[in-house]
Amino acid sequence: MKASDLFVRALEAEGVEYVFAIPGEENLDLLESLRGSKIKLVITRHEQAAGFMAATYGRLTGHSGVCLSTLGPGATNLVTAAAYAQLGAMPMVMVTGQKPIKSSKQGQFQIIDVVDMMQPLTKFTRTIVSGDNVPAHVREAFRLAEEERPGAAHLELPEDIAREHSTMPVLEPSYTRRPIAEEKAIRQAAEAIAAARKPLLLIGAGANRKLTSKMLREFVAKLGIPAITTQMGKGVVDESGPHFIGNTALSDGDFVHRAIDQADLIINVGHDVVEKPPFFMRPGGAEVVHINFNSAQVDPVYFPQIEVVGDIANSLWQLKERLEPQQHWSFTDAHRIRDALRKHITEGCGDDSFPIRPQRVVKEVRDAMPRDGIIALDNGMYKIWFARNYPAHSPNSVLLDNALATMGAGVPSAMAAKLVYPDRKVMAICGDGGFMMNSQELETAVRLQQDLVILLLRDDAYGMIKWKQSQMEYHDFGLDFGNPDFVAYARAYGAQGHRVSATAELKPLVEKCFSEGGVHLIDVPVNYSDNDRILNREIRELSRKL
Repeated sequence: MKASDLFVRALEAEGVEYVFAIPGEENLDLLESLRGSKIKLVITRHEQAAGFMAATYGRLTGHSGVCLSTLGPGATNLVTAAAYAQLGAMPMVMVTGQKPIKSSKQGQFQIIDVVDMMQPLTKFTRTIVSGDNVPAHVREAFRLAEEERPGAAHLELPEDIAREHSTMPVLEPSYTRRPIAEEKAIRQAAEAIAAARKPLLLIGAGANRKLTSKMLREFVAKLGIPAITTQMGKGVVDESGPHFIGNTALSDGDFVHRAIDQADLIINVGHDVVEKPPFFMRPGGAEVVHINFNSAQVDPVYFPQIEVVGDIANSLWQLKERLEPQQHWSFTDAHRIRDALRKHITEGCGDDSFPIRPQRVVKEVRDAMPRDGIIALDNGMYKIWFARNYPAHSPNSVLLDNALATMGAGVPSAMAAKLVYPDRKVMAICGDGGFMMNSQELETAVRLQQDLVILLLRDDAYGMIKWKQSQMEYHDFGLDFGNPDFVAYARAYGAQGHRVSATAELKPLVEKCFSEGGVHLIDVPVNYSDNDRILNREIRELSRKL
């Protein structure tokens, strides 16, 4: 069969449901092959959005999302999405076109070395130079993209190769099981945990993959060991439960960091070096048990004494079976810190002032969303407030990026989440800066007839950088901008536009938007004037007293 048909058959064998794409003329053979496939083609308005959607699909399913672009500028527009997937450990396969490689008559028009460009951003990148290579290259791209640690892979399919014919068969995915931790490592870790006086569980990004939540919840329920999470570990354990202390939304100086300081053993599950370190190890400090799919990447502030390397869920199950609650364990300090943090989080939640304050935004959104609802956060000041103040009840119900931390991903991520979970309520939460980086995808969401709410927190500035500017005691300079009429802007795309004019309007409006269905954008003026006082000074002062 034609190589482009073989390529699509190989995608079907991998279980691909969607291809997110902006095709070019070099992709037309592949596009024609997709026309006869059960795979759904989702055309976006920017390649970056196609990549964000593919990466988020991979994050939520564990199976590689697929995005497609042409050569040259189409491929360069995928670079940010490649880094987003690679740093965020989201399995994704990018497919880019290329001019004929055997007899091109267009010189160097639009040609750059895409494979070389993708090399530092992917786990695997290849040009397919023969139709007979299609099955093996597709299988290898998917295998590596999904293997721990997941990430991005890239295949370049030149126009003339897509038209070749091949008799090679499709390669079906092999049956694999992840290795499990060796018994001696489990025993050593169990002995250290049992001997500790104040053990603490720290849950990172790696624990939000491969269905580890069930085992972690059983581990915590049986042993009662207090737990904290990183930003990308949110939701692995139910954050309304009695054993959850808080989230390391701030780098240091928060209440949860006091819990870290008082622990004599930290059980670090799913640690990922791409996240800002939630704690720094120091000689003579708390011992660390590293539980992960891979061994620890050691640096001056992370050098665990015990490593349990293998499937995380199985490691936790083995430890749970070996361990019993110890009478000498003391969680009084951790619970006191938990209570103080929860009390602090409630402050400002009832503030009726307008423009609305971020604490109130978080409270209103949490009250309006069901327990299994999904919020997809773009990158901005609100991400810290939601990570710290918004209790998550299930894995990947708070989609935030604390790895590449790119702006512009909020709306595409929410759209992908709605495709994966059509029956769950999904909300994108964006600042005005991040929203405008991919605002054109409103048209895509409307065309897909999605039920989606976009909460746009407007401060007419790059708010997070203003916060850092204030923290560094610099003048307020260079970070303000103008905005369109967002209500009219949404309506121009066929979506519904709304503007909040009083704080009390927010929750009823969110509920109304969800009940009506369709795409809704809510323009919410937000007041960030207390960011410096609360996040830089007040929290540090209060936490020092604990």
